[in-house]
Amino acid sequence: MEELVTQLVGYLRGMWRFRWWGLALSWVVGIAGCVVVYLMPDKYESSARIFVDTQSVLRPLMSGLAVQPNIDQQVAILSRTLISRPNVEKLITMADLDLGVRSQKEREALIDSLSNGLQIRPADRGSNNLFLLAYADTQPARAQRVVQSLVSLFVESGLGSKRQDSDAARRFIEEQIKSYEQKLTEAENRLKEFRLKNMALLGSSTGDFLGQIGKLQEQLEQARLELREAENSRDAMKQQLLGEPSTQEMAPPAAAMATPEIDARIDALKRNLDDMMQRYTDQHPDVIGARRVITQLEQQKREQIAQMQQAAVGAPMGVMGANPGFQQLKLALAEADARVASMRARVSEYEHRIQQLSGSAKMVPELEAEMAQLNRDYAVNKSNYDQLVARRESANIGVEMSAQSGIAEFRLIDPPTLPNKPSAPNRLLLLPLVGLAALAAGAALTFLISQLRPAFSDGRGLREATGLPVLGIVSMLSTPERIRARRRGLLAFSGGLASFVGAIVLATVALMVIQR
Repeated sequence: MEELVTQLVGYLRGMWRFRWWGLALSWVVGIAGCVVVYLMPDKYESSARIFVDTQSVLRPLMSGLAVQPNIDQQVAILSRTLISRPNVEKLITMADLDLGVRSQKEREALIDSLSNGLQIRPADRGSNNLFLLAYADTQPARAQRVVQSLVSLFVESGLGSKRQDSDAARRFIEEQIKSYEQKLTEAENRLKEFRLKNMALLGSSTGDFLGQIGKLQEQLEQARLELREAENSRDAMKQQLLGEPSTQEMAPPAAAMATPEIDARIDALKRNLDDMMQRYTDQHPDVIGARRVITQLEQQKREQIAQMQQAAVGAPMGVMGANPGFQQLKLALAEADARVASMRARVSEYEHRIQQLSGSAKMVPELEAEMAQLNRDYAVNKSNYDQLVARRESANIGVEMSAQSGIAEFRLIDPPTLPNKPSAPNRLLLLPLVGLAALAAGAALTFLISQLRPAFSDGRGLREATGLPVLGIVSMLSTPERIRARRRGLLAFSGGLASFVGAIVLATVALMVIQR
């Protein structure tokens, strides 16, 4: 710390040696600075205040129905991005600032000057909707025109950007709706073709196929049983025709007595009953009625066979060759063969149906998975399409709401003023600053000269600079003449410095009086 103080004292002593140089430079810089400040052109600032009302009565009423953008954020962004080159060029044309422009270089300079001079800032710190638009120029009328044009540009840009955003959003939604309409149509066509192609298998599950297979198995077993019975009956008829009939055998057996009409009706009713059993239960009225008719026909068949046997027993022995019983037996055998063939066809048909259902049952899970995929694609496209349509309607309502009441209202609180007093430069502040700058320039000059022409004020500095031992120091004796001369020099320097400060203060006071 002591070394630092010693070094500082050394600097001050060296600067003191050239104090008159510094004072002279301070006077020169001060006078030149005052002249420059006085000759600086006056600038007149025109300003206007705009209030952007983003609150609307319809906004809370249409909440959830209409698209409501963040108007506060849009206005804030607009205030920051309004001063752009295209807007500045438009502003130059609106304010007639390009009338005196003769070259492209002058136009570029005008654009740069205007971009740097325009100001858009919040009027109050606590309010984000009150903006101050200001511009300073050497001509008050031109400053007012620029601010007036800036106000018009601010309002037009806000309304135009909202309209452009709304139109762009609606065009985008319309394009997306058309795209999803095409996708939805393609998905519907794929789903329709799949349903038409697999209509027989759709709507059935593996459990349904297993139930149908079980019923067909029962019907197959029943058909096989009836086939065996028919084959046994046929074989018995064949044996009876091959043997010789005795007296007791003149009357044909009951199995040989055929009733073709009743048998055909019974067979038709049984086939119809088999078809109904595949669709209905045992308690269905049609099933109960069919079974009742079959029972009645079988009873009628038995009665006719009994009558035919009685007639055959009472016939004479001499006419056995022409006995209709044998003829009936042959006819019954032919009908038995036909019945066997019919039962075999039924058994074969049941077996084919079981195989077909078994193969279809294996395909059902794959078809269901493919159907689920098609339904999922259709549901996704349908959901996106419905959402886009809803948003389009919401956007349309929002545009209509904006057209009816306006989402944001621009209110001109203070119109652009025509200034009659300059707002810049602030000479009352610049003159003291010029004085301080002049004193700083003088001090810098004395420090620079002291470094260029150094001198040693004590033995310690000399020893540190040369590295040689200092044997002694010869002091200068102070005489009364030297003391008086030093005092006169100190008074002269103090007077010069005080005069400089007084001149700056006097110039400031005079300027204050003039500006009043």
